[in-house]
Amino acid sequence: MNMHAQPQRTPAETALIDAFGDRLSLLPGDGAVMLKRDDAIESIKHGLPTRRIESWHYTDLRRLLNAVPDFDPSAAAKAIAPIVEGSAVLAVQNGVSSTKMPTVEGVTVQRLTEKLIDGSIAPGLDPYGSDDAIGALNTAFVADGYFVDIADGAQLEKPVELQNLQAGGQTHVRLPVRVGAGARATIVERQTGDGSALVSSVSQLVLGEGADVTWLIVQEQPETATHLAQFKAHIGKNAKLTLFVMNAGGKLVRQEIIIKTTGEGADFKLRGINLLAGDTHTDVTMVLDHAVPHTTSTEIVRNVVTGKARGVFQGRINVHQYAQKTNAKMACNTLLLSDDGEFSTKPELEIFADDVVCGHGATVTEIDHNHLFYLMARGVDEKSARGLLVKAFVAEVIEELEDETIVEALEAKLDDWFMMHG
Repeated sequence: MNMHAQPQRTPAETALIDAFGDRLSLLPGDGAVMLKRDDAIESIKHGLPTRRIESWHYTDLRRLLNAVPDFDPSAAAKAIAPIVEGSAVLAVQNGVSSTKMPTVEGVTVQRLTEKLIDGSIAPGLDPYGSDDAIGALNTAFVADGYFVDIADGAQLEKPVELQNLQAGGQTHVRLPVRVGAGARATIVERQTGDGSALVSSVSQLVLGEGADVTWLIVQEQPETATHLAQFKAHIGKNAKLTLFVMNAGGKLVRQEIIIKTTGEGADFKLRGINLLAGDTHTDVTMVLDHAVPHTTSTEIVRNVVTGKARGVFQGRINVHQYAQKTNAKMACNTLLLSDDGEFSTKPELEIFADDVVCGHGATVTEIDHNHLFYLMARGVDEKSARGLLVKAFVAEVIEELEDETIVEALEAKLDDWFMMHG
């Protein structure tokens, strides 16, 4: 007789299941949404992912998620200024959206709790595959966020900044955005706080024909927080998406990026910077599906690792059989600043078409001592010299962004990080 006993639940798994039972009556949603929640918690009951699951091989969530904080209704996250002055700010503070929303021509905003109550968001709560732990966690507990609809042809002069702010406890937020045909927008997603929190955040983006969007994710959680996030996008015909990701905080971080080209002429660019320090773990995992012909993509990820930090980049590009004339390139470059730091890179190409141009590469290096000596021989102290070299390593990724105000703000954050960890 073969008996397959369910492994004993970890304290974190038990805490999540108990929290769902305690909060079920407080969670908004119609019958369809509540069915999605039930399915999600059942997935969690089967256990959090371990390294035996290929997509979680470098981030054993069951082992790394040691504890889960309780929900804290008294937590009050502090308001922060936007990266770009004059941005339209939509803030979610400890999982609660604001009833006062800015007015932007061509933009309609709705609190997500309303879409949960009427059930219109239910189809968007479906998991991505059988190992979608982040989606399951978020679906089970999400209570608020914003739905943003940018009208066809809208040309936004200033960014829309989506802020997910926490001050401890648990925060679960969802941020779906639809961008209409021919529209152009810059969206900044801020993930930050000052508490020992468990944060899950799912952003969903649908680009209409000819839309052009730059989306920035700036994650600066404290080194006491667990941050589990997902960014999902469908890119329509002749639409362009530039996604910039900066991870500069968090104790345990997993940022998933799930992209699908749905129309010919779609173009996707990923530019990422991971600044890793202390005894932290950061995982960026991307799955890109080229599902139609004549689409392009480039991904460049730069990593700086110091202390005992551990980092991961997994990038998988799937070129479907019908997706002829695909052009896809991916590169991951890592700068190790300490002997105790680690970074694991796993680029993958799965190609079923025969008329494509695809490639990937990865490098790991240390600071060139000849370059360091050159600067120090000219009167630059060692710490400043190292800072200049690190900044040069990642600056070209930042400088690809067209908005000088955003470039300056991100470079300032890079300087702040190096002053603290350099």
